[in-house]
Amino acid sequence: MKLANIDAGKLFVSKTNMRHAEKNPDVSDILPSIRERGVIVPLVVRPGELEGQPGMFGIVAGRRRTHANSIALSEGIDHGPLPCAILEEGDDAAALEASLIENIQRLDPDEVSQWETLTRLIQKEGRTVEQIGQTFGLTDLHVRRVLALGNLLPRIRGLYRKGEINTATIRHLTLASKAQQKDWLALLDDPEQRAPTGDRLKAWLLGGESISVKAAIFPLGDYGGKIVGDLFEQDGFFADADSFWTAQNEALAAKRDAYLADGWADVEIMEPGSYFYSYEHEKTPKAKGGKVYISVRHNGEVEVHEGWLSGKDARKARSAEAKGATTEADRQAAQNARPETTGPLQTYIDLHRHAAARAGLADHPSVALRLMAAHAITGSPLWSVKVEKPFCRNEAITESVEASAAEARFDEKRRAVLKLLDFSPEEPTVAGGNGKSEGTAAVFARLLALADADVLAVISIVMGETMEAGSAVVEAVGSYLKVDMATLWTPDDVLFDLIRDRQVASAMLREVAGKKVADGNLTEKVKTQKAIIRDHLAGASQRPKVEGWTPKWLRFPATSYTARPFPTLAKWKQIERDFRKVPPPQPVEIAPPDPAARPEPYAIAA
Repeated sequence: MKLANIDAGKLFVSKTNMRHAEKNPDVSDILPSIRERGVIVPLVVRPGELEGQPGMFGIVAGRRRTHANSIALSEGIDHGPLPCAILEEGDDAAALEASLIENIQRLDPDEVSQWETLTRLIQKEGRTVEQIGQTFGLTDLHVRRVLALGNLLPRIRGLYRKGEINTATIRHLTLASKAQQKDWLALLDDPEQRAPTGDRLKAWLLGGESISVKAAIFPLGDYGGKIVGDLFEQDGFFADADSFWTAQNEALAAKRDAYLADGWADVEIMEPGSYFYSYEHEKTPKAKGGKVYISVRHNGEVEVHEGWLSGKDARKARSAEAKGATTEADRQAAQNARPETTGPLQTYIDLHRHAAARAGLADHPSVALRLMAAHAITGSPLWSVKVEKPFCRNEAITESVEASAAEARFDEKRRAVLKLLDFSPEEPTVAGGNGKSEGTAAVFARLLALADADVLAVISIVMGETMEAGSAVVEAVGSYLKVDMATLWTPDDVLFDLIRDRQVASAMLREVAGKKVADGNLTEKVKTQKAIIRDHLAGASQRPKVEGWTPKWLRFPATSYTARPFPTLAKWKQIERDFRKVPPPQPVEIAPPDPAARPEPYAIAA
């Protein structure tokens, strides 16, 4: 950008100026100053050209100053060329931003004008909501609210610009579907009706418990509930909202299944009451991994948006394609990169599986011996010897593991081994430093005096204490021993508090309560779906009790609820083929010490 003085005759209002199409502006506030001193603050201009007039400059910001100067010239007052800041050629985005910045700082143009300019910046110049907010000193929320005007019908935007609709009303109308907007305009045009505004408009949009028959996506002839009014009248509505939502959710589930069967990458049924904003997504065809988004209004109305990806997913897909991931499977893998489980939930799963695996290991000392040999051959991060402590920063997860049946069983066998070795039963571990006060030789002599079965029992506990949580070894042990998690784990509050993924909760509900119940509650909040699962597990709220349920994540071998990555399953898949033909294990019980059966200890030379 450079500064120069330019003759007024070489200036014209650029189309990038957000006020280029308006009538002559009111300059009464600045005209006296310009008559007296001329234009002092430089105009923002860019090189341009009118037809047949080369060497011209388009005014991006400063139209009011230019108009006031023209009035002064018509009165015979000429202060000479106007000071100008010249933008680089071709920088449309910079020109739009300069115009909008100046106008926002001066008079705060109406929001419809802001929307027109911001839309041009996003669609034509590739600006993001965050970049716009940083440029103009606006919050992301303010920018998104302005962009939400794009959901309105053109006539409603025009009424708002003219001041015939107040701010509260326009805010609520941005939440309305196109059909609702048309109905509202019809009320506005009807002299015998009164269109709702403000809070009354919000109540009118949400519909309360009066759900119109027009909202149903299922055949009304198959509906068994009561409908108030003639079925052929537009004003008919459902008398029982709960019955409507059960039928509507089942129809939604069928629609979702039909889209998936038709080859769509995914179908996302949005949280009821949430809105699909196209400016946060990119249009993407089915062949390139586009998804189907289904939005559900509180009044039952359903809108389907086919062939979209969120901005983040679209960028991932383009990146994968640029790197050579051009097959449909590759594109789907790129879109499903988000893990199925959160970090704390995966920790919960890892620690509970670890507790169960070593509880099973304690029953099979011969397996523990072989695992110890494997550690000695290949090495291990824990072979220092370090003890795996089943806790994390999340105290709730730590307490859940400590209170589990698996931990109680392992602790019982650990205390038996501590007694066998003549250690204090209050010692927290067998491995990791016990016996140092007596010396390694003394502990070694004590082990030599034990029968083979007792030594194997000691090894099984030491191996359990030094087995790394969350490792492939846990998956190998638990799957080979066919550890039954139902006997070692009980559903608790911690697990359900950690489940927040909507797709996972829906799949888990279907597993516990069945397809019909899951489909009937498809659009319920995750919190509600989890509550139904817990009612089935407890046999509460008149729901049939489900016994012995274990989440797929915790079973041996593990499986997942979605097609998204699940670290536990990936670890098992890496080693599964190595265990296909291995003979089944044989458990060994820990025998009580028999002094008569023990050989004499070796004498340690001085």
